[in-house]
Amino acid sequence: MDSQGWVSQLCEGEFNIASPCIQRSLIDILNAFFLVAYILSLLLSLTKENIANQRKHNNWFFISVSLCCAATGVAYVVSALLSLFKGMEVQLELVIWFFRGVNWMLLAICLNFQRNNWTKTISIFWWISFSLLISAHNVQVLVASHKLEIFELVSWPINFLLLICSLNLSFKKYTNSQRFPSANTLTEPLLVETHKNSNLYQAGIFSRLTFSWLNHLLKLGRTKPLNLDDIPPIESEDTSLQASQKFLTIWRAYSHDKSNANSRNLIFRALFKCYKWDLLLAGFYALSKTVSIAASPLLLFAFIDYSNLEERNTQIGILLVICLISMKLVESLSQRHWFFESRRCGMKMRSALIACIFQKQLKISSNGRKRHATGEIVNYIAVDAYRLGDFPWWFHMAWSSPLQLLLSVIILFWSLGFGAIPGLVPLIIFGVLNLPFAKILQGYQSKFMVAQDERLRATSEALNNMKIIKLQSWEERFRRIVGSLRDIEFKWLSETQLKKAYGAALYWMSPTVVSAVMFAGAAVTGSAPLNASTIFTALATLRVMSEPVRFLPEIITILIQVKVSLDRIQVFLLEDELREEDVKRDCQKKMDWDVKVEGGEFSWGPIGGPLTLRNVSFEIRRGEKVAICGPVGAGKSSLLYALLGEIPKHNGSVEVYGSVAYVSQTAWIQSGTIRENILFGKSFDEERYEKAVKACALDKDIENFDSGDATEIGQRGLNMSGGQKQRIQLARAVYNDADVYLLDDPFSAVDAHTAATLFYDCVMGALGKKTVILVTHQVEFLAEVDIIFVMEDGQITQLGTYSELLGDGTPFEKLVNAHRSSITVLEGSNQANIVSTKQEPDDHGDHRHQHTTEQHSQGEITTATKTTKNALTRLTEDEEKEIGDLGWKPYKDYLLVSKGNSLLLFLISAQVLFAAMQSMSTYWLAIVVQLSHISSGVVVGVYAALSTSSCVFAYFRNYFAARLGLNASKAFFEGFMDSVFEAPMVFFDSTPVGRILTRASSDLSILDFDIPYSIAFVVTGSIEVAVIIMIMSTVTWQVLIIAIPVLIILIYVQRYYVASARELVRINGTTKAPVMNYASESMLGVVTIRAFGATERFVRTSLGLIDQDASLFFHTIASLEWVLLRVEMLQSITIITSSLFLIFVPHGSIAPGFMGLCLSYSLTLTAAQVFLTRFYSSLEHYIISVERIKQYMHIPPEPPAVIQACRPSPSWPSQGNIELQNLMVKYRPNAPFVLKGITCTFRARDKVGVVGRTGSGKSTLISSLFRLVDPVGGKILIDNLDICSIGLKDLRTKLSIIPQEPTLFRGTVRTNLDPLGLHSDHEIWEVLEKCQLKSTISSLPTLLDSPVSDDGENWSAGQRQLFCLGRVLLRKNKILVLDEATASIDSATDAVLQKVIKREFARCTVITIAHRVPTVTDSDMVLVLSYGKLEEYDKPSRLMERKNSAFSKLVQEYWSNCMRSATIEDTII
Repeated sequence: MDSQGWVSQLCEGEFNIASPCIQRSLIDILNAFFLVAYILSLLLSLTKENIANQRKHNNWFFISVSLCCAATGVAYVVSALLSLFKGMEVQLELVIWFFRGVNWMLLAICLNFQRNNWTKTISIFWWISFSLLISAHNVQVLVASHKLEIFELVSWPINFLLLICSLNLSFKKYTNSQRFPSANTLTEPLLVETHKNSNLYQAGIFSRLTFSWLNHLLKLGRTKPLNLDDIPPIESEDTSLQASQKFLTIWRAYSHDKSNANSRNLIFRALFKCYKWDLLLAGFYALSKTVSIAASPLLLFAFIDYSNLEERNTQIGILLVICLISMKLVESLSQRHWFFESRRCGMKMRSALIACIFQKQLKISSNGRKRHATGEIVNYIAVDAYRLGDFPWWFHMAWSSPLQLLLSVIILFWSLGFGAIPGLVPLIIFGVLNLPFAKILQGYQSKFMVAQDERLRATSEALNNMKIIKLQSWEERFRRIVGSLRDIEFKWLSETQLKKAYGAALYWMSPTVVSAVMFAGAAVTGSAPLNASTIFTALATLRVMSEPVRFLPEIITILIQVKVSLDRIQVFLLEDELREEDVKRDCQKKMDWDVKVEGGEFSWGPIGGPLTLRNVSFEIRRGEKVAICGPVGAGKSSLLYALLGEIPKHNGSVEVYGSVAYVSQTAWIQSGTIRENILFGKSFDEERYEKAVKACALDKDIENFDSGDATEIGQRGLNMSGGQKQRIQLARAVYNDADVYLLDDPFSAVDAHTAATLFYDCVMGALGKKTVILVTHQVEFLAEVDIIFVMEDGQITQLGTYSELLGDGTPFEKLVNAHRSSITVLEGSNQANIVSTKQEPDDHGDHRHQHTTEQHSQGEITTATKTTKNALTRLTEDEEKEIGDLGWKPYKDYLLVSKGNSLLLFLISAQVLFAAMQSMSTYWLAIVVQLSHISSGVVVGVYAALSTSSCVFAYFRNYFAARLGLNASKAFFEGFMDSVFEAPMVFFDSTPVGRILTRASSDLSILDFDIPYSIAFVVTGSIEVAVIIMIMSTVTWQVLIIAIPVLIILIYVQRYYVASARELVRINGTTKAPVMNYASESMLGVVTIRAFGATERFVRTSLGLIDQDASLFFHTIASLEWVLLRVEMLQSITIITSSLFLIFVPHGSIAPGFMGLCLSYSLTLTAAQVFLTRFYSSLEHYIISVERIKQYMHIPPEPPAVIQACRPSPSWPSQGNIELQNLMVKYRPNAPFVLKGITCTFRARDKVGVVGRTGSGKSTLISSLFRLVDPVGGKILIDNLDICSIGLKDLRTKLSIIPQEPTLFRGTVRTNLDPLGLHSDHEIWEVLEKCQLKSTISSLPTLLDSPVSDDGENWSAGQRQLFCLGRVLLRKNKILVLDEATASIDSATDAVLQKVIKREFARCTVITIAHRVPTVTDSDMVLVLSYGKLEEYDKPSRLMERKNSAFSKLVQEYWSNCMRSATIEDTII
């Protein structure tokens, strides 16, 4: 056959390059060329044996496209073969069909096999050129002839899929070339295979579009419950480090600009400038979604118009379906990526603000700390910053909703003409009504947040001080305080939630009234016929309008909430920071002196107020040991704060040269191991570490822990004794190897023997060459130091050496005399020991000291700590979380606790009636548009009546939802708080406060606001989807053939997603608490952190915790969009099926009214399904908060507060006799015994001293007496009554205690002394006088109403201890326990207080645990504990007579320290 014959057979004899036939043939030739090239490159790769290096791109999308290609190829081949079987001659056209079939089949193979870069490159060019050329050809044919061959029409969409595959493969190829630039051109490295497919940052363009990068993670979550290690981390572009750095750069520029001084929107402007490109990207998606949704009524009009044609062009109908598919694709992808990118941007904003809040709290000034309590700062993070996660989405809603509204109005005018104008009046009215409604909600929300802050502050305070609350039996009072604050919060919550029900009625009434008025206007003016196309186009447009109208009040509310939160954060970020210039520091410069203060004036208050320190001038040379002493409240600790720059300087200069280490008066310990606390971020140096541990007498403690220095310390060091905590933080300072050491009364929490060890081994030994400034009340050590500062009333009244100050006859001599008088009892009762000590040669001092240390190492056994929890390695348990699918259990719990079954039934009934009325109104329109004899007035009137009636049920639906939520909020809060306040102390010892606070804040907030309306929306969405499918099936029943399988697949996809999403949310619930715990913990130790210069390290750790939490949030929101995209696509199949049926049914078989009805509902199907899936998924997430709160609603409680059948008489105990009978105590069932068979009797009115090494069981004995822990064996009898037989309140109210760590609560002097309000002001003043606080408080302007800040920070430690003494003096109980109560006060004050206690409690039984031996030497009896056993119990005089007695040894140790100062004094005299 010659070429001309070939051409004549091929294209009817024409060889015109513009001919569509010739163009199509050239495309076939090009395909043949690429086919041969691909086969050759494939064979080449096989000969080079590169099979091992291949990387298949056979993900599900490529496989799906290849199946489509194969099906198309098979169709071509089968058509050609059928034509032959029918007897058709072999023509070139059949050969072409056969070739095209083979071509499509090879394309299917090509999609799954790209063995090297050559095959990939050929495949990419092949797919792109084929797709683009065939698309151009098809468009040209359609334009010219308005028709297209069936094969070309079917295969055209597959060409678009091929184009997407080519872009995907190109993107991955480029990404791999960037990551492996040196890779062989023919092969790819095996390392590529190791990258996780689920990671967004390595995903291809198609994978990003469809969120397929999550497939690996979701598949893993389907096979097993996910854990934290399964979650891929976020990369640098989303980390908190990058987010905070960008934000801080802009924030500092704005905040330092004086022109912005009065601006209230600084933080918003900074965020916008920082993330404008992220916001613009999300804005592009929002615009695409808005336009695609607004265009849907036009498409509906086109479909109805097409159905009215008597002669239909099927190709136009198919084109309409293609337009529908395209519109739904754009709508779906743009909406999903709008949601994802908005929340991703919100995540970055949130991370940036949390990081900045954390950094700010490490720099904030002392006055700023007073204005922002720890609980408030945690709230800034937990509530305010976290609220920004959704802010960008609401921000875009604020402009896209009005735009959607505007486009809808334009379409209404297009369809109804001037008849739409009357409808604008009610539209404007309803829009205006939203403004006061939103303003009311704003007011309620602001008041709610203020009330929430107060409630969380009180809750945090109570939880942090639960031990003292239980000891004093104040649970009821603090529970009432929290409850009353919750009542105020609940009031505003109720107002907010119930008002939202009115908002629902307003929302549904708006489109009903507007549509009725518009239809009436169109009928009256005759601007448009009320036919199917007009009515259903208008209804579809009003549905499009309904979303922005509904969301406008919520948008305004959310944006107001965000503004309130941003304002709160802005106020905090603008707080004054510590002025670094107050203290001149230079760690490198070496001077003859390390510390120098000249004319220093300092004050905790504002400038112009009373000075805390005044006329302070001194100079400390390198290596000098300086002691600061003075009475309680003299300003000793404030002086150290002045050197650290913590107290504002009003005048003078402060210079500190060299690095600084600080030991606070109240020990601050981090959650973590002992080693981590000692290293404090420094690298491990074994030799230096061992020296620090030994110098601080921690070596034997660590040896006796089962896990050594890997033993975990609980939150705030709850599982360590006071002495151990003090020694750990002292070891931290020693290991730090600083130049200057500031030690604030480090010996107050340890016994005399340990204090001596610490002073000589640590201060004088390990720190021998360092500059040490020591605040202390231990006069016995003052003779050893180089310089002594004596302080009174904020001034250094004396300064000099020990010998110089003794000769002055001034305040220092009074301190020494007070100390002498406290040990005179020793001189009389242990003279022999004193003489032998005096006769010991001076040159044996070192030997005696060595013996003391050795004895300590053998004696100080940490029984109490060791047995707090078996092995102690995991004292703080991992946070409990449910695993797997709990089914309906959380929902049943929610309804059971709230007693909400009937309310839920009413809610469902209201929604069913609402849906029925709405359906009836649209059915009415579908029927009557075909009945010309019914007037327009009747049509509009009946429609308006039915629609408006449905709004009543919308109101009741939301009202019942609000009531259900309020009942649940109240019930869960009551149960949760009751359970927590009734929990035993062992629960608080092993549970970080942050976990409880997370449930009391964010989880309870979800319970308050999110769950009730999510339940309502799930019910609404379920019924709405069911109604839509029912209506569609009444018009085209065939749609059920597709709809039912689609629903089954939908359920499977949702369950597939929920399996992973549920665990993601659960894990996220456990990653949020550490962020707040760390912030709270750091705030408590901020002075120590700043002193050690560890701010940057703490910030880095915080950033890591923030990123961990952000990674969970990131994958949670991405997985939600993953499922929503697939849900939309699946329901789109139902819509497309319905529209195809409507196109292909014969003309006249379906009335235009019902076609409009079916299409108007079908267009809302995907939106309804997304609405349902979103809130179902959200509800599945939110219900986890029910799980989490319920976990703490069933904590095993303490024994009852009152046992009515066994109440003691009001006069009990009348004597105060205490009997311990074989007392056996352990903290947990599987732990060793702490107290081991103690038997003794504390006689009535005796003064009993309890002594022993640190951790010997002294505090456990007191805990047993107060029943913080109940005996495992034995009994405690008080006046012959077993204390375990009566209620805890009856017991604890009859016992008084001054605890080891003095605790004050936020409030006033009066409320701290008399929390229950049982005493008169006269009685309180009497007690203050006895406690030596009267003069201090009398000088305050508001007297008894003078404020006490959080933790009593505005009072010194000694003053706080005096407050605690005042409390017990007011109660006047028969039994008093002093748990190392005078450890933080000077000897003179101690002596006075001992006289007060002796006088006021002369007829009481007094049990004293003290580190100062003189405190117990004048006791009637002394109990010596060791290893949890009773070692000695006798009169102190008898015990001191026996040289080998344990008590005698303790006295000797104490006296040996005192003798040093006595020897120096004798020398001076």
